[in-house]
Amino acid sequence: MNRTEFIIATAIILLLAFAMGWFTYWLVHRFTRVAGGDMGEMDRLAQSLHEAEEMRDQAITYFENREQELMNQIAQTEAELRAAMEGLRDARQEAEEMRAYIERMHGRSA
Repeated sequence: MNRTEFIIATAIILLLAFAMGWFTYWLVHRFTRVAGGDMGEMDRLAQSLHEAEEMRDQAITYFENREQELMNQIAQTEAELRAAMEGLRDARQEAEEMRAYIERMHGRSA
């Protein structure tokens, strides 16, 4: 291989390497580029997503607060129920004592 053939072979190899690099760049750019119109749509979608996340956070906060209120109401209602049941138990016991007393009084007078 003389000097001229070596230069031509090197030029062809460099030209092929350049062509392959340019073609690869073109393919990558073609598949990854975002058009100007698409950018506006992406901004709109990002804004919508942000608003939806804020609404979700507000809903979660509301439901957590509401759940806490309801749990407090349940605890209060259960406490009132226990107090009412104790009062009823005491009233039944007192009524039983009164019946026994009345029966004893009627038994003595008869």
